[in-house]
Amino acid sequence: MFGCHGGGGAERRIYVLGGGRGWAAGAAVVGESGSNTMGVIGVQLVITMVMASVIQKIIPHYSFARWLLCSGSLQWYRHPTEEDLRLLAGKQRGKSKKDRKYNGHIENKPLTIPKDIDLHLETKSVTERDTIALHYFPEYQWLVDFTAAATVVYVVTEAYCSIMKPSQEMNISVVWCLLVLAFAVKILFSLTTHYFIVEDGGERSVCVTFGFFFFVKAMVILIVTESYLEFGLESGFSNFSESAMQFLEKQGLESRTLLHINFLAPLLMVLLWVKPITKDYIMNPPLGKESVPLMSEDTFETMRLWIIILLCALRLAMMRSHLQAYLNLAQKCMDQMKKEAGRISTIDLQKMVARVFYYLCVIALQYVAPLVMVLHTTLLLKTLGNYSWGIYPESNSDTAVENNPLPSSLYSESPSVNGKMKVTVVQITMALGSLKNIFTPLLFRGLLSFLTWWIAACLFSTSLFGLFYHQYLTVA
Repeated sequence: MFGCHGGGGAERRIYVLGGGRGWAAGAAVVGESGSNTMGVIGVQLVITMVMASVIQKIIPHYSFARWLLCSGSLQWYRHPTEEDLRLLAGKQRGKSKKDRKYNGHIENKPLTIPKDIDLHLETKSVTERDTIALHYFPEYQWLVDFTAAATVVYVVTEAYCSIMKPSQEMNISVVWCLLVLAFAVKILFSLTTHYFIVEDGGERSVCVTFGFFFFVKAMVILIVTESYLEFGLESGFSNFSESAMQFLEKQGLESRTLLHINFLAPLLMVLLWVKPITKDYIMNPPLGKESVPLMSEDTFETMRLWIIILLCALRLAMMRSHLQAYLNLAQKCMDQMKKEAGRISTIDLQKMVARVFYYLCVIALQYVAPLVMVLHTTLLLKTLGNYSWGIYPESNSDTAVENNPLPSSLYSESPSVNGKMKVTVVQITMALGSLKNIFTPLLFRGLLSFLTWWIAACLFSTSLFGLFYHQYLTVA
């Protein structure tokens, strides 16, 4: 809906009201004179609204998450039916003498077959219809599709900021990245809750053990000085304390206290912050008696961001290989069973084969969620840390943005409704701008660098434990 209001002067205001399911677009003010022009709806908000429409209208029909699983490249193993097992065992269905009768009800004894039976599992491509029975498929689909949408919003917003260079706008892609992290943490918490509910399998003890392990590991890492692990936490918190003290003093208050590369990708991310191995060696390599820096510190920070993003892209490209390796566990379990003596019931055999496929989305979430968290903490580190994507970035200033005084023209205007609205908007903008003096890029660099490093370290630790478990403990 469009509305036009013309005044007596040279200024004309156009109000744009956007419709949709449950949300409105707001209003935009366009001035012809070039002065006192202010947009309530900016380009970034339009990008967000367009992507929200894409998520609502298009993604349910063209899902990136469904394509990853249902493109035909993944093969799952169907469990044999009871009739198939009876035929292989040479048994006919009928009333057996071993049937027991209790209270007038006949209870059939479970059918058992030899473990070394010549059974070959039938394979089938994963289709959209098969995903209906998968556990946590809606959560997996939402996380992957929303992450893809948030990444597109981030790329478009970064391109807009690089071209237009807006100075008084908040980067709205930060909100999208924070939402991705929130959804990933929420889904991982749901998976952990599910593991605690399950009675068998020992997942509860594994979650508790690793919880205490990572807690102790975090405490140990925080003790290490920044001469070895360079996060910038100390300088960031010092800057935060000084900025907060100045802000409170102004307010009249006082301050109060490939597969192998893919497997090693988290380790490479971890080593990027180990100062003696990467930064000191690259920036000041030992070339004879002289020390010639290969790059500046800003170039190294940019290169570190690009390496993390490329490693995340590599892990996404190798996702299907890992999922197919998980689906192959059904056949491996059958091969292992054939080497054992004794008998197994048909129900247990069917469960052993079927549970592998039914938990495919759980495994996919365990693979995707840490990857999503690493990627978007890196994007937040770039944006909030005031870094650049260029290999030779311009010098970034860590100083806080100065508070610009309110334009005098706003106070000289007549106390009309539109004039008061302008003053209110500018006052809110100035209040939000004053917070930049507290939450500086230096603080975000320390916090997000540590968070990115910590997620990669936890991912590599769990992957290393999984490799050790399947290579040694399972065989033993």
